[in-house]
Amino acid sequence: MNDDEPLVRWQWIGDHAGELADYTEVHLRLGLLPVLFGLIISVPLGIACHRWRRLYAPVLTAANILYSIPSLALFMIFVRYTGLTERTVMIPLTLYTLSVLVPNVVDGLASVPEPVRQAATALGFGTARRVVQVELPIAVPVVIAGVRVAAVSSISLVAVGQLIGQGGLGYYITRGLQLDFPTPIVTAIALIMLLALTTDALLVLAQRLLTPWSRSKVTSS
Repeated sequence: MNDDEPLVRWQWIGDHAGELADYTEVHLRLGLLPVLFGLIISVPLGIACHRWRRLYAPVLTAANILYSIPSLALFMIFVRYTGLTERTVMIPLTLYTLSVLVPNVVDGLASVPEPVRQAATALGFGTARRVVQVELPIAVPVVIAGVRVAAVSSISLVAVGQLIGQGGLGYYITRGLQLDFPTPIVTAIALIMLLALTTDALLVLAQRLLTPWSRSKVTSS
């Protein structure tokens, strides 16, 4: 790279706008689907861990062990079974979310006041109905706090998947390094940050919409 060359060539960005949009869409899919799958797994698992506390320690230990494995190593393990496909990236990222989402589901359920549970039971709610209609809604703020962390982390880690050919915007990072051309690198990093910040903001909005009573508390105070 020449010292006089600008860090970003705006013309290059304009010329590749369509391609950038396509890779951004792929990156978003690879980053957010694992969070959705992780949430689908974590909610029933967290409910089980909250109800039968003996399960919590081994489940959390297993999730933390998986999280401690470097992402590239985990990708390489799954390459043997799923090949150089999007699943090879999404499965490990789904497993990574469990170490964040399972504790947040358990903590969210634990934050439900006992009088609320007793009142629901007194009104004739069975265990399943009470959990779905009373406890989980109250746990939403704590659960979404975990989803926010998992989503931002997942969106960032997708780029590592480019080392096996499935990294979304990570393509431009490796391509820029190969060509010693900083524009695609800076552009990819900026877009990944924008995706993470936008996703986080949308999750905050979702939390506000799902917990209207929290807004009324703020207004009344």
